[in-house]
Amino acid sequence: MSAHETESSPCPLEVDDETLADLHDRIRRTRWTDGIAGAGWSHGTSIAYLRELATYWVDGFDWRAQERLLNERLPGRAAEVDGRRVHYARCEGVGPDPLPLVLLHGWPGSYAEMYKVAPLLADPGAHGGDPADAFDVIVPSLPGHGLSEAVLEPGFGADECSDVVRALMTDVLGVPRFGAQGGDRGAFVSAGLGHRHRDAVVGIHVNLATGIPGASEKMTDAERRWLADRESWLVEEGGYVAIQGSRPQTLGFALNDSPVGLLAWIVEKWRAWSDCHGDVESCFTKDELLTNATIYWVTQTIRSSMHYYYEHRVHPPVAMRPERVDVPTGVAMFPAEVMRVPREAVARKYDLRQWTDMPVGGHFAAMEQPDALVDDVRRFFRPLRAT
Repeated sequence: MSAHETESSPCPLEVDDETLADLHDRIRRTRWTDGIAGAGWSHGTSIAYLRELATYWVDGFDWRAQERLLNERLPGRAAEVDGRRVHYARCEGVGPDPLPLVLLHGWPGSYAEMYKVAPLLADPGAHGGDPADAFDVIVPSLPGHGLSEAVLEPGFGADECSDVVRALMTDVLGVPRFGAQGGDRGAFVSAGLGHRHRDAVVGIHVNLATGIPGASEKMTDAERRWLADRESWLVEEGGYVAIQGSRPQTLGFALNDSPVGLLAWIVEKWRAWSDCHGDVESCFTKDELLTNATIYWVTQTIRSSMHYYYEHRVHPPVAMRPERVDVPTGVAMFPAEVMRVPREAVARKYDLRQWTDMPVGGHFAAMEQPDALVDDVRRFFRPLRAT
């Protein structure tokens, strides 16, 4: 990359002892709720599992080890973009001509989601791959998520976030053209990059795709099932969308004050949206779950991360509008993804160049199925490297 990066500074992940001590004290003093006998996960987060995880958070979880791991795998920096502090990790590509690639996390995730895939993408030769597939990898913390400063003015959603990412890449890092990959909110930001900053974007690869359904008389059976499934999903699983899209501030008071409440809110989604068949630890370790939750806790960014839902309800980003995003697009469709949009609907919205039906995996693909995701990203960008 260029000398522009002198405008940024090292920003390792470091949490002070006082903050960690306060976290442990709050966990120990949790006022636990009761529950319906035998409910398990059917009414929300399992009390038994949450008690187990909270106990480990205090007595077994080694945050300092996770700091060391993330600082090694995802070395952090910070820069001022449009007057706000933006955190990002950079993994320099090792190869003859690394392609700049920004990896964009989702909700309720963080930049830590990318700790497995970023090194594989940056240095394929060291992991059994072809050095010609190397990327210069940038992993931002999206504004209001973790270590990047929240935007407190109204009107900031995924599209506006794409403006920040573009400014980080071109103005701070001096990268005129780059690729983007994202899931969940990161996929929405990727769509915004392709729509608003096409001149800077080589292509986008997403593992959560939106789409445009056909006219009623031309709608396929797959599209009809998709729309029906979406309505059923909103009834069964979409309560969080309603409250975060209408009253994120109210919910924010509770989750910002109770670490166990925060953990319950986040872990339920990691279980429900992954390909774990009810056993969340078949996909993620306790350490991975708690690292992500701890990042939200110590940065106090759960409220600001939820606020995107409000903005997207009031001012839907391009990913949610019936507009075309006309940049080369690749889609990795994992079977347990929360929104499985049919290929024909995705092709109406994007310049679809690659579609892969994955055999296993869910919403948090970068952590669930890192090798499969990396292989698909490499394959998608190979023909775009010279453009």
